[in-house]
Amino acid sequence: MLLKNFGFTPTEGQKKVLRHLSAFILTQKERPVYLLRGYAGTGKTTLVSTLVKTLPQIGMKFQLLAPTGRAAKVMSKYTGTTALTLHKRIYRFQAVANGELRMTRADNKAKNTVFIVDECSMISDQGDGFSWSRSLLDDLIEYVFSGSCCKLLLIGDSAQLPPVGLDISPAMDFNILRNSFNLTIATFEMKEVMRQALESGILHNATNLRNIMSPSPQVSESPSQYQSQCHSQCHSQCHLPLLNINGFNDIIKIDPMSFEELLWQSFGDKRSNNDAVVICRSNKRANMFNQAIRSRVLQEEGELSTGERLMIVKNNYYWSSPSPVSCSPSPISQIPFLANGDMIEVTRINKIEEMYGFHFAGVDIQLMDYKDTPTLSVKILLETLHSEAPALTDDENKRLYHAVEEDYLDIPRATDRRKAMRENPYFNALQVKYGYALTCHKTQGGQWRNVFVEAPYLPEEDTLGLSDLRWLYTALTRASEKVYLVNFKDEWFEE
Repeated sequence: MLLKNFGFTPTEGQKKVLRHLSAFILTQKERPVYLLRGYAGTGKTTLVSTLVKTLPQIGMKFQLLAPTGRAAKVMSKYTGTTALTLHKRIYRFQAVANGELRMTRADNKAKNTVFIVDECSMISDQGDGFSWSRSLLDDLIEYVFSGSCCKLLLIGDSAQLPPVGLDISPAMDFNILRNSFNLTIATFEMKEVMRQALESGILHNATNLRNIMSPSPQVSESPSQYQSQCHSQCHSQCHLPLLNINGFNDIIKIDPMSFEELLWQSFGDKRSNNDAVVICRSNKRANMFNQAIRSRVLQEEGELSTGERLMIVKNNYYWSSPSPVSCSPSPISQIPFLANGDMIEVTRINKIEEMYGFHFAGVDIQLMDYKDTPTLSVKILLETLHSEAPALTDDENKRLYHAVEEDYLDIPRATDRRKAMRENPYFNALQVKYGYALTCHKTQGGQWRNVFVEAPYLPEEDTLGLSDLRWLYTALTRASEKVYLVNFKDEWFEE
């Protein structure tokens, strides 16, 4: 039935995956996981859409999930079915003995359900700062298999950037999954790029980069082969040229004058500026591009304006949690927390103020990837808009903590004092950055019609390592229509 619903003549790799998926959805083994890795352009999305169409026909339920709101939006678009973020599905608020609310992993009440998770290269096995969570990967696996007769399909591209601070993507690693989580796991990696996909300059170049990272072009079912190839490449260097743009109209090297004109076309109308992004090599460079876009294209003089596009850069569950006093739901209580990477739009600016030695704005926001949710009134911290760090530094966090604590020193018990501080809206202000130019990690899981890619920094003349290749591969594959290459020297390109 999967083959019938596929609708096209499958490649050899796709045939194998269809056979694997048939066995996977029928298996009676304990804690079954299928890990599907694949190059861009190999047809992973078509296979997932086929599975989504087939499962209800055989009486099985499914749930589509992705690490971020933007990734869930992309998944919803290509499947035609609603996808949720991982945190929306697997976490919930719970009242504890002292009357506080805390977030915890939800109970999985699903039965006979296949959980299909896309963009798994983004999922970390490290703690995320919440005391109740071991890691997102731990919580996902334990959530799924706390349900009755549930299965887990992990999908992703292991050539993309791993989570920040890691050398590999643990949710894409067969050995980590098998050895750490007591799973019955099978895996396959799709390497055969579809012929029509290779007509795209974006995918042609992405495939070339992918082959450099994993040089064996043959399809392999060995779970260890990819890892050994990747690790053997980690300390090697490859040399320019790496890119071929000859004869393609969807990947274009642009000069400074063209760059400014294209920025006007992409960002000049705030109603459509969600269709483009500039991908930069550092927060410092992203700040520079954001300031240029705001001042020269959007003609913004102030620090913040209505219609501003921002990205949340630190998880925050204060503004979406139920009221700790009344337990009444938040306007967006169906979203457990505002997650690092969520895009928001400022719909109204209520007040700009200075408190505790920092600057804050009281604003109304709309979650850009959850358009069905109402606006939410929040406070945002303005310092992070211009910071070269990913979010507030440890020193800045300590300074804010101690400044807020001064207001609560009349509370004698330290535990009561900390509890009161946790209800301070300034202490819980959203940490945000402008959302026009972003680092590559921040764009992961998303897709934009037009993507401007700034040339990566080369520490040694004309050489790139594995992390550089992953960076460029991830950046190129964020575009659905066009990639514009910014500040790339001629040495990058084949003649």
